[in-house]
Amino acid sequence: MKITAVEAVPFAIPYTKPLAFASGEVRTADHVLVRIHTDDGLTGTAEAPPRPYTYGETQESIVAVIGKVFAPQLLGLTALDREAVHAVLERTVGNPTAKAALDMALWDILGQAAGMPVSGLLGGYTDRMRVGHMVGFAPAAEMVAEAERIRDTYGITTFKVKVGRVPYAQDVAACRALREALGPGVELYIDGNRGWTASDAARVLAETADLGLLFAEELCPADDVLGRRRLVAGSPLPFIADESATRPAEVTRELLGGSATAISIKTARTGFTGSQRVLHLCEGLGTEVVMGNQIDGQIGTLCSVAFGAAHRSSSRYAGELSNFLDMADDLLAEPLTIESGTLRVREGAGLGIDIDPGKLARYRQDR
Repeated sequence: MKITAVEAVPFAIPYTKPLAFASGEVRTADHVLVRIHTDDGLTGTAEAPPRPYTYGETQESIVAVIGKVFAPQLLGLTALDREAVHAVLERTVGNPTAKAALDMALWDILGQAAGMPVSGLLGGYTDRMRVGHMVGFAPAAEMVAEAERIRDTYGITTFKVKVGRVPYAQDVAACRALREALGPGVELYIDGNRGWTASDAARVLAETADLGLLFAEELCPADDVLGRRRLVAGSPLPFIADESATRPAEVTRELLGGSATAISIKTARTGFTGSQRVLHLCEGLGTEVVMGNQIDGQIGTLCSVAFGAAHRSSSRYAGELSNFLDMADDLLAEPLTIESGTLRVREGAGLGIDIDPGKLARYRQDR
């Protein structure tokens, strides 16, 4: 399984409906298809989604760092040399989604070589996950209509509500409208993407205390160290660190420093190897986790559900696995389907990623 070639193919697929949130807005999935080829004919596949407003990566930077920095150093290593591969990748700072995609592509190769699903190699706890859906910025009535449509069409009963607008009253009103429309049987939690001050975030938690929210996520910047600690200490909800805790060291810092009480794991930024390290750290510290979404396409979503379903603690809550529903198309030959509010792990060896060559030719940006 010696690595003979590494591809980084930029592609762009429009969203049918933009997703807006406090730190940005996504109208097009300008992602990078990453493929690793080996001398025995196996190809591992993954997807890197650039998020410049969160990690500083762009589609162009991902293609460049993989092609010019990482690929030359990986040639000649094998898919089994994962620690050696990570030692190579960590010589370059940053670039989390580029590194994550390479890691997941290697795991795809290992699964194919073993004749097993990657989810089984990682842990094999279950074969599916409950699906949560993100509701982005819009007037309250439109947010309610979207949530009702998603619930009625796909059976999804967990919704992550994007908040962080100023003034905050419009987000409080939206959360209240969602709760009134959807009823007590639906799980709601909020994600501020660092949009509020700690003081305003505390006011929001007080004003939504009767809504039975499940979590609060990144309501204010982690750099507001004392304000965030005060907010988390007084929060009646588990407070999720997401973009402020992207590596095991950051997870340790946020949890032990009192700036978070739960962690979002995103395979798009920590791959399978790094995500497992974060998960095991959280388990050791008695901290709950949720499977987050990097506004992934179907390839990235397959990776998320493979990891989330593999472990008991990561499959406890609904994973954020539905944002691909807002994309006009995708690269998979066999699209994903959400049934009765759940998404299954693909059967077969590896990750089960089969790229439609016609769609790739249509959407790639390098030709």
